Amino acid sequence: MADEPTLPPPRAEHLSSSLRRNIEALQERRRQEGASSTSQERLAAAITAFTGSMPFVYLHLALYGAWIAINVGLVPGLRAFDPSFVILAMAASVEAIFLSTFVLISQNRSAAQADKRADLDLQISLLTEHELTTLTWLVTAIAERLDLPLNDPELEEVKKDIAPEAVLDEIDAQQASE
Repeated sequence: MADEPTLPPPRAEHLSSSLRRNIEALQERRRQEGASSTSQERLAAAITAFTGSMPFVYLHLALYGAWIAINVGLVPGLRAFDPSFVILAMAASVEAIFLSTFVLISQNRSAAQADKRADLDLQISLLTEHELTTLTWLVTAIAERLDLPLNDPELEEVKKDIAPEAVLDEIDAQQASE
């Protein structure tokens, strides 16, 4: 009982229209990114998806298992063709080179998409910060007009707009001093 939320999650039909629009926009963007990828990128993604699956593991268990079983003499009627397993080791090494390359291609594409999303998050955060600063100024002006007491010492700090360059410079300075 303690793990259950106090309120049930909203059903999909109860989501706000702006949230629905955002979800649709993100899905459309993903479709566009998928459509704009090159055939080489799609091939690399397909290979990476397959090699990261259990059928790939089962296929390798069967192939390598059969290779080993034949070459150690466990399969009657079949003669060993790679008793020292040199060919198997070479094939596995070449396969590992290609698979790691496909994984890196997919990771590079994913990293580029993640960078775009991080830039979007930053832009939204900066816009939100600016809007909240503007709203703080407005609410403060309304409170002063209504002669309401403003005793919060943090209020003046909140009314200052954030300069992202200054924040980044401070972060860099802090990291350099460590």
